[in-house]
Amino acid sequence: MMPDKRLEELVLDQKEMFQSRKPGTKRHVDFEWHCSHDRIVVISGIRRSGKSTLLRQFADRCGDYHYINFDDERLIGFGLADFSTLMLVFGKIQPGVRVVFIDEIQNVDGWERFVRRIHDEGYKVFLTGSNAHLLSSELATHLTGRYAKIELYPFSFPELLDFRNVGYHTLTTARKADLLAIFDEYLEHGGFPEFLIYRSREFLQRTYDDILFRDIITRFGIREVKAFKQLVHYLFTNLANEASYRSLKTTLGLKSPMSVRSYIGFLEEAYLIFEVFRYDRSLKKQYASPKKIYVIDTGLRNAVSFRFSEDTGRLFENLVFIELRRRDTAVFYYRGKRECDFLTEERGALTSAIQVCFELNGGNRDSEIGGLTDAMKELGIPRGLILTYNQEETVSSGGMKIEIMPVWRWLVEDRAREKDR
Repeated sequence: MMPDKRLEELVLDQKEMFQSRKPGTKRHVDFEWHCSHDRIVVISGIRRSGKSTLLRQFADRCGDYHYINFDDERLIGFGLADFSTLMLVFGKIQPGVRVVFIDEIQNVDGWERFVRRIHDEGYKVFLTGSNAHLLSSELATHLTGRYAKIELYPFSFPELLDFRNVGYHTLTTARKADLLAIFDEYLEHGGFPEFLIYRSREFLQRTYDDILFRDIITRFGIREVKAFKQLVHYLFTNLANEASYRSLKTTLGLKSPMSVRSYIGFLEEAYLIFEVFRYDRSLKKQYASPKKIYVIDTGLRNAVSFRFSEDTGRLFENLVFIELRRRDTAVFYYRGKRECDFLTEERGALTSAIQVCFELNGGNRDSEIGGLTDAMKELGIPRGLILTYNQEETVSSGGMKIEIMPVWRWLVEDRAREKDR
């Protein structure tokens, strides 16, 4: 167990550093709701996406609070028995305070029992963590009905505009040109907050390496390190393409399709990549079909993988997928005679079909519209949308109404409507 005095010094030191942090650009989170309800607030997301900064923003709205960060080498060896000492230290430093902020909680085994106990004692608890599976499994097992979850991603396009102090509420012609120029940068460099401050490609490469080695290779004891790294590099290079576990095993010379499946699962747990399933009413066929792979951030991808001439369209598609994830939307892809990039589902019902195309032209217009209408007709989907770089119109095809919209407008319009309310 940690000595009381040593833990007290560490807590005071950490809180001083936490309070000295700049609050940063306000994230698009419902602060008022999360501060007012009585559930545990769980903030999860990829390393360096701004979880601690978001916690700092909550701190500005919650009055007095306790704070500890378990991503600190001085807390290596901190165990379940030390939590009682921690609460005594908190009570000594700030008697009567009932709000607790805990950074990187997943680094302590058994944390969920402690959090459940203090929550049941009436504490308001905010947690951050960088491992999706760990947090989800432990929350589901021990904290069911007691928590509200925020999945934090690198900056969305509207958050980037806030960071740059560029308004998007009123879209004049000049403002549209500004947004399009910033969108080009966003597609190339992504939205990791720290990168946007320092503009260092090395930051992205270091973040990628830290996630691979600290969050995956070391944690899961991966022995095929070289083969694992080759798999990740291949997936990043070939984002938005279909692939099966068997084909990846053959291409990269891995031991088995099950190894590939496990490795991809680890990458998803670290929020580095995401699998999208082909839509099928049969779950068995859905699981057996090839998956499409997307990555957390286009800037991170561009910093660590090979570039090809056709990359722009796939980066475009990846950006749309991440925004759908950010909106907490279930996503599939469709393949019949033709393909539709995304189907969205809410409460078990398919709600829209979305095609992503950098530019509609004579060479691809029929296939892009056809793939969309095929999905809409077969599956009874009410809304069809084609997202382009900067084209806008409404067309009808086969009795289906299809909206064609610039992706930058789609990215900002929901946020602009929120500001109207």
